[in-house]
Amino acid sequence: MVRLTRIYTRGGDNGETSLGDGSRVPKHALRVAAYGTVDEVNAAIGIVRLHIDPEVDAMLGRIQNDLFDLGADLCTPEDGHRAAGALRIAAAQIVRLEQEIDAMNASLRPLDSFILPGGSAAAAHLHLARTIARRAERLVSDLAQREPVNPEALKYLNRLSDHLFVLGRRVNDNGVRDVLWVPGANR
Repeated sequence: MVRLTRIYTRGGDNGETSLGDGSRVPKHALRVAAYGTVDEVNAAIGIVRLHIDPEVDAMLGRIQNDLFDLGADLCTPEDGHRAAGALRIAAAQIVRLEQEIDAMNASLRPLDSFILPGGSAAAAHLHLARTIARRAERLVSDLAQREPVNPEALKYLNRLSDHLFVLGRRVNDNGVRDVLWVPGANR
């Protein structure tokens, strides 16, 4: 368990931060950008939770916890000296997302257009979280081309953005309140 006794350490005052293995890197390092963006997704999901029912809240609470697991995974390099025993995203977390996607999608009518973010406050915030998750996925994908990364981390982000999309439709009265894109509507 993590115990925080001091909030500021002054360790980052010169533009560096510590990774989970204790190594120091610039705050603009790709790995830091990747797990920082995961944190941003988590914050966006926190806003969504202000606008939803208890069942969806519980689902998003599990996801927020997963996102902390993902941040811990990404901040501890796979080839670092603390890699053994490090907290990593597991396949079971991805399977849970897939099961939730399938259950939600079963009650939604098929789409015949892309969806514009909106319809309800919760759906709009879910779409914002989805786009941040996609950015995190791009960063982790880039990182994985340069350094070893847990492959489940990238899968989790890919599935998470799908989950947030389907959940956005669910909270829009199962798609009834979806705002559909009308190609060329304003020409």
